[in-house]
Amino acid sequence: MRIFLDAMGGDNAPQAPVEGALEALRLYPDLEISLAGDLSQIEPLLKDATDVRNRITLVDAPEVITNDESPVMGVRTKKKSATVIGMLQLKEKQVDGFVSCGSTGAVLAGGMFRLGRIPGIERPALAPVLPTGTPNGALLIDCGANVDCRPQYLLQFGMMGSIYMDKVIGVKNPRVGLINIGVETDKGNELVKTTYPMMEKAPYNFVGNVEAREITNGAADVLVCDGFCGNLILKFMEGVAKSLLGIIKKELMADTVSKFGALLAKGAFKRVKKDMDYTEVGGAPLLGVQGAVVKGHGSSNGHAVACAIKQCRKIIEGRVPELIEKELKNMLPEEA
Repeated sequence: MRIFLDAMGGDNAPQAPVEGALEALRLYPDLEISLAGDLSQIEPLLKDATDVRNRITLVDAPEVITNDESPVMGVRTKKKSATVIGMLQLKEKQVDGFVSCGSTGAVLAGGMFRLGRIPGIERPALAPVLPTGTPNGALLIDCGANVDCRPQYLLQFGMMGSIYMDKVIGVKNPRVGLINIGVETDKGNELVKTTYPMMEKAPYNFVGNVEAREITNGAADVLVCDGFCGNLILKFMEGVAKSLLGIIKKELMADTVSKFGALLAKGAFKRVKKDMDYTEVGGAPLLGVQGAVVKGHGSSNGHAVACAIKQCRKIIEGRVPELIEKELKNMLPEEA
């Protein structure tokens, strides 16, 4: 299995992507990685990687599509960027998957215009799994790929999310909810009010509106929203988790009795921290494109990149894009 990794994407590039690549290579003996970016910066970081160096292919990609430029123009003009090269290699089956912690817009544009969409899907969407206290969590779709959405986009997000949770995560007949400011059908902005009756008629288990406070209570297995709301939810949850863990740690170290209690509960606290740590998730799959694509968090460290690679492996092994295309034909036979 070969995965293309953008070594110049993210706040901590190229250090974090290279560290993540090495961690993943040492974890999976069958894995090969195409490491793309500025070779003058990447090669010095591989001097101590003699044990896995034979499974790394360096790809010269000196151009970088930044967050400050138009993603579409970047994909059109910067043909020597890791995003463009990687998407084309994935399309041509030279690699099996693509991972980047770089510009979200560039990954979306590259997926749409260089890799291609699955028939029947108008807009691909980023779909991370959120911790909810349930064994499988909840899939949030979209979390930032499409800031402005039309009702049919949300309808399709529900389809892709339902298929992913059912066929990949193993949640049978997953409950699909529409994120809103109230459970009543007449609540919300024009987008959600128009989408609601469309989702009621959709060929999946639609359970109605879900308020933000119910997201972590397991109210639905698939949480559908536009990318603007989804990104706010995702980053707010990350911030709350970080703050809560910090407060708990501070209080547990406040006095002798608390320290003793913390020692007894050390294992439990470690498990909680792992469940709430976004670096363990790795990234969000870009569902709706014809290939395995994972977008990692911009602030990812090396371990988070390794987890994103792990997630990409699961998408490849589960043949997720092919599965979504097949299941969509069953859901929408008239468009087959």
